[in-house]
Amino acid sequence: MIASADPMPRSASTNSAQAPKAYVIAEVEVRDAAAYEYYKSAVVPIVAQYGGRYIVRGGQIESVEGSDPSGRVVVIEFPHFADAQAFLRSEEYRPVADIRHKTATSRIMIVEGALP
Repeated sequence: MIASADPMPRSASTNSAQAPKAYVIAEVEVRDAAAYEYYKSAVVPIVAQYGGRYIVRGGQIESVEGSDPSGRVVVIEFPHFADAQAFLRSEEYRPVADIRHKTATSRIMIVEGALP
């Protein structure tokens, strides 16, 4: 990870007063739990670097309608949609994402939140 002189998290958005938050929602079916642990620890500082914070990271799931998720569910909140995109497309995340690709099957989306 490259250190920045700016103590504030990176923000790809310029109009923070009106832009809604964004959420990265992932459904992850882990195939190699031991190797996936490394992914989990490596991704945390990159999420923070892009202004993200974990809302949900695993935990109990009750399916009320439709089919059950195929694995754990993760929700990460970002200040803006562009920040979530920047995180997922970043050079810092690419090698960490490769670990996830090798250890799990994932379905990942970015969802824009409602305006404040």
